[in-house]
Amino acid sequence: MRTIPSGLQAHLDGEVTTLCHAWRVTRRDGVVMGFTDHDRDLSFSGLAYLAASGFEASEAEDGNGLSAEGGDVSGGFSADAVRAEDLSAGRYDGAKVEVYTVNWQDSSQRLLLRTAELGEVRREGGLFRVELRRLTHRLDQVHGRIYGHRCDAVLGDSRCGKDVSTSAFRATATVIAVLDDMRLRVSGLSGFSDRFFRYGVLTFTSGAAEGLTADIEDQRKAGGELTFWQPVPAGVAVGDTMLVTAGCDKRFSTCKAKFANALNFRGFPHMPGSDFTYGYADGETVHDGRPLYE
Repeated sequence: MRTIPSGLQAHLDGEVTTLCHAWRVTRRDGVVMGFTDHDRDLSFSGLAYLAASGFEASEAEDGNGLSAEGGDVSGGFSADAVRAEDLSAGRYDGAKVEVYTVNWQDSSQRLLLRTAELGEVRREGGLFRVELRRLTHRLDQVHGRIYGHRCDAVLGDSRCGKDVSTSAFRATATVIAVLDDMRLRVSGLSGFSDRFFRYGVLTFTSGAAEGLTADIEDQRKAGGELTFWQPVPAGVAVGDTMLVTAGCDKRFSTCKAKFANALNFRGFPHMPGSDFTYGYADGETVHDGRPLYE
């Protein structure tokens, strides 16, 4: 049960209210930002909530129990608030959002309505619309292990056990051409075989995308062209540097030959496939020239 502070309750009981919404956004990189749909900036809990953000809330749904209802917020891109480049770069993905109702005449009178995460982002020209997901949406995610032929560990984690921070599996590269939003041409990887960094990951170490990561789909043309699963962050330019880490296709043969890590393989390469279920013995199956079943 939510308890309304006495000061705010007295304000709500009055004949006229002066209420607005405020959003406290905490990105995964630690940046904290505040927004409000009031026409003037607000300040509380040591944070300024910008009125120029254009933030506006749609209808929000709340339910009992562990249901995963949510809502939307929308607004316009602003150099002082939300930049299109930051949204495209994924800096707001999975950000924590705290939604308040506030008496703008006395910001000490406020109530935390909900805590959510930013979900899908839709762009419409110079506007954006962001989905707010209740934290219970995490309960819909699959947890635990799935048995399969391929490894289910992340390369370099504690279950994998392979140290990929050495020069044998990691290199520094520099962007020499931005081919399109899905491909970069880089230098610095010529010492590695073609496709060595396929399924790998890179982290930008300079430029507008510094600190952001991207998953590599493939590496071709003598190792100098990288293709990505998703568009690279906006603002990547020639001369930007990055740290590129080798990739793994999760096969037992790759674990053994490329990483010499067969003992830590976390898949089940010898597990029978679905065709084994439908197999049966017949009188024509022989052993040493004689039927197995007579």
